[in-house]
Amino acid sequence: MPVLEQTGTEEIHPDIALVERARAGDAEAFETLVRQYDRPIFRVAQHITQNREDAEDIVQDVFLKAYRKLEQFQGNSKFSTWLTRIAVNESLMRLRKRKTSRTVSMDQDVQTEEGSIPRDFADWTPDPEQQYNQSELGEILQKTIAGLSPGFRTVFTLRDIEHLSTEETANALGLSVPAVKSRLLRARLQLRERLSRYLKRKDGSIKP
Repeated sequence: MPVLEQTGTEEIHPDIALVERARAGDAEAFETLVRQYDRPIFRVAQHITQNREDAEDIVQDVFLKAYRKLEQFQGNSKFSTWLTRIAVNESLMRLRKRKTSRTVSMDQDVQTEEGSIPRDFADWTPDPEQQYNQSELGEILQKTIAGLSPGFRTVFTLRDIEHLSTEETANALGLSVPAVKSRLLRARLQLRERLSRYLKRKDGSIKP
């Protein structure tokens, strides 16, 4: 986590200095920004697209576009928020391109040459192999998140998984703060309802 530098009474985020160096042609400064934010950007892209390969491509596209458009970063928000907005736009564009493809049920297995295997839903932690593979509840949570519409899933990802503030989320998505709050509430309610249905199916002793 970058540490804020203080100049007089103003606190300057260290990313600003890196951006200025990158604008001046310092490739190492931009590489530092990439190392700091490539993982969070990957997580955002994977949550939205529900596809690891797409997310990897999107990360490359995001940083390439960010490098080309560094002059457009005004510093009115955090550099990470600006990157996130690019990632969201790229991810939603990728979804639109896939819109004509067949819709797949979140419970449907993937067919391979070795037979059917469970669908690999997007992670929502940095090291999923070490965590959710050991948890049935974790798998259910992944499925319920994957089942949200892209609009709700994006807001939920930024607020409750990546822990952006409401204002940062609104900035990243180009939405108003009330719109973010409304979508987040609806996303949480849908997750609660779907998670409840899953648990009821798993445990017949739970009464509706």
